Amino acid sequence: MASSGEDTSNDGDAPPAAASMADGAHLLGFSDEILLHILSHIPSTDLVLNVRRTCRKLAVLCLDKSLIHTVLLQKDYEASEDKVKQLVREIGREIQQLNMAGCYWLSGSTIEHVARCRGLVKVNLSGCRLTSLRLSKMLSVLQHLRSLAIDVSPGFDASQLSGECKATLSRVRELKQTLYTPSYGVVPCCTSLEKLLLYFEILDRTREGAILSGQLMVGQSNVPHYQNLRVFYARLAPGYINQEVVRLYLAVLSDRTPENLHAFLISVPGSFAESGATKNLLDSMARNVVLDALQLPKSWLNGSSLLQHMRFNNPFYFSFSRCTLSGGHLIQRVVNGGKDLRSLASLNLSGCVHCLSPDSLLRKAEDDIDSGILETLVAACCNLRHLNLSAAHHHSSEGPGRHLCQLLARLRHLRSLSLPVCSVADSAPRADRAPAQPAMHAVPRGFGKKVRIGVQSCPSPFSSQAVPQPSSVFWSLLKNVPFLERLELIGSNFSSAMPRNEPAIRNSLPPCSRAQNVGDSEVAAIGQLAFLRHLTLAQLPSILTGSGLVSIGLQCQQLQSLSLANLGMMGKVVYMSALSDMLKHCKQLKDLRLEQPYFSANAQFFQALSQCSALQRLCLVSRSGTLQPEAVLAFMARCLHVVVCHMFTGESLTTCKSLQQSLLRSFQAERPALNVVIFPLLHEGLTDVIRDVPMVHLDEITLFKSRVAEEPPNLWW
Repeated sequence: MASSGEDTSNDGDAPPAAASMADGAHLLGFSDEILLHILSHIPSTDLVLNVRRTCRKLAVLCLDKSLIHTVLLQKDYEASEDKVKQLVREIGREIQQLNMAGCYWLSGSTIEHVARCRGLVKVNLSGCRLTSLRLSKMLSVLQHLRSLAIDVSPGFDASQLSGECKATLSRVRELKQTLYTPSYGVVPCCTSLEKLLLYFEILDRTREGAILSGQLMVGQSNVPHYQNLRVFYARLAPGYINQEVVRLYLAVLSDRTPENLHAFLISVPGSFAESGATKNLLDSMARNVVLDALQLPKSWLNGSSLLQHMRFNNPFYFSFSRCTLSGGHLIQRVVNGGKDLRSLASLNLSGCVHCLSPDSLLRKAEDDIDSGILETLVAACCNLRHLNLSAAHHHSSEGPGRHLCQLLARLRHLRSLSLPVCSVADSAPRADRAPAQPAMHAVPRGFGKKVRIGVQSCPSPFSSQAVPQPSSVFWSLLKNVPFLERLELIGSNFSSAMPRNEPAIRNSLPPCSRAQNVGDSEVAAIGQLAFLRHLTLAQLPSILTGSGLVSIGLQCQQLQSLSLANLGMMGKVVYMSALSDMLKHCKQLKDLRLEQPYFSANAQFFQALSQCSALQRLCLVSRSGTLQPEAVLAFMARCLHVVVCHMFTGESLTTCKSLQQSLLRSFQAERPALNVVIFPLLHEGLTDVIRDVPMVHLDEITLFKSRVAEEPPNLWW
């Protein structure tokens, strides 16, 4: 039988390298099904404009409907203006779904080319430059559109939308709208809405300092149509004005609650007081709808019997983040005493400090959890894929099989997990670990001088201290959830120096005393997770050398995003050498966020980081930290895929501005998506600088937050 190399070379289709492999298999020898799967991982612009031109076989396969009906330009940072225009010219008529979310670098005239994709059914233009006139022109010709995502920016005027545009909007069933100005946007035109996602990013003041009003012009044309609504989701950034505007959207729901509503979710940082309208809405929902996804502001749930009256049918998502819900109420009202909740895929109990204790009124942070409550929860929700227990103290008592890690090990379907650091500590200090320094000696006191008491003995990075202990409960947990893709270990008292979606807390709190029992060997245990893609480690005071990071770099070969914050003693970066060794092995790493006081972003660090050949985004947050401009420039010259360079340190404003200008001048022309922000962390102008960061980067890497069960699975795209 002739080899595949002979077949293709006889046709004259194979490139020279392939033709020379006539005696063995090469890529083109695979079946069409396998080749199509491989090609599906290539960016659309590269697929159509480059790969398709290599040979006749690929010319046909690259235009297969499975590849060109859905085009993803999101995070295709090399998609220049010319490439996007050419792509649309060549396959525009075939595209049915187009994701351009976060393509902030493309001009408005390039975005207009979307109008050539006449067959579009679904389009995501969030983060794109879009005026009301441009939107009207595009939507006027997209008669098949059923799903739309857009931004509503200052200057948006719904009166500029044409009749043809409004006709298209009247057929849209799914709308995602990010609001940067008080407005109903296009919601009143969407009379057939079944899914409405609202992201409120309105600032209380303009750049000039003027206070904005949350009042909207109310008229017949501005009344949203919710009668067919099945999913309502609203996520608010901090700010009173966002709460004012969302109340106007909710007012219509309170008048008449859609009968088919099955998912109702409102995510609000801080407090959000109930009003008469919201109470009417909740009462109506309790009477008239059956939900399968629920998230409410904490003040709506705290101390109320609302959950007793809500009806659920095969729920897939619950979020009670920051609520004072006790474990007794959780079991009684949600799990219904052990009711079958096998349908539940995602559960967010972040910040629920009482959720694993029977009584919310009496519990103290140092108290142990009730293992019976957790056991009931695990048994009832046995198919959980995403679980968030962060931002709380969950301490296990003594006894076999009662530790939180041992109980969570039964959730074999977990794909993402967020835990407080103190929850993974063994119940009692282990014999193999030397006593840790008291917690008060491990952190700085406010912004004062760093505390130096004694010198900890630091073992070699490859000593037994870094070897995962099979006897530890954390090691056992990870062994039993081998397919975990996202893991977060976040200190109970951790707060980022750059908060945004949480109430701003700038003073560092000391870590939980139990976190002192979690160190390098526990971090090394994470190396068991061969499928791990996203890792967050924050506020681990007992990191001595960071040697566990090397184990992760060696074994977690699919790691794509890494976020490290406040590891070890705060006055000194103890893990620099281990981090450098780790980065040498992270060939798939795309995002690195590093938050550490006194961090020195020097030549050694950037030399190690340069070996992460796939790196795209870097964010460094370091109070009193330093950087070497020449090392940054050399790093950017070596790492050709880096498009985000955010550094917030203790350097002077002059140094920061000079470096930022040098980076933009050197690399902007060849990297269309380049976004550089170099700025002093504690400068009073930081707020104005942050507001100019593209939302896709601000939300995903610049700001620190827990991302496990943050939203329902597959909420949008």
